[in-house]
Amino acid sequence: MMEEQSEDQVEGGMSVKDEEVEKDNLTDEALDADEEDDEALPHSEILDIFEEGLARLVQDPLLCDLPIQVTLEEVNSQIALEYGQAMTVRVFKADGEIMPIVVVQNATVLDLKKAIRRFMELKQQREGGVKHVSWRYVWRTFSLVFQGEKLEDDKMRLKDYGIRNRDEVTFMKRLRKK
Repeated sequence: MMEEQSEDQVEGGMSVKDEEVEKDNLTDEALDADEEDDEALPHSEILDIFEEGLARLVQDPLLCDLPIQVTLEEVNSQIALEYGQAMTVRVFKADGEIMPIVVVQNATVLDLKKAIRRFMELKQQREGGVKHVSWRYVWRTFSLVFQGEKLEDDKMRLKDYGIRNRDEVTFMKRLRKK
């Protein structure tokens, strides 16, 4: 007579518990191998490899407008722009500089202000300019103007002001009230 296999045994003769132990051992070995791979390259070499790959990626016609030291946020914005999920608002400063700011299609004035802040922070990092800007002071002193109308309500959508893709908004100093 053949002996019946117990419920916890599999056809190959291993019990379910033995299989679980074997899987755990394989998982531990894989983790050890991953740790060894991680330790094989120093951080500086990994960073160099990443930057080389990123430089090749930025040469793509879709992403060629981006700087070499591009951030993930900038890549995502450019892709969203290409798919029509975002728009570019050209912000004119008093010194004549034009800032191409990318925001989502249903962005609010506050979203535009945050995007301007991010744009300026990245620009300062890349050029090594002023370390700290008081944005509270900036928004108390300056306002955004579109076709003569101040964008004062932070919760209002840009579309409600009539702002569309590639429209121009002016960064203008507020007049003092006496």
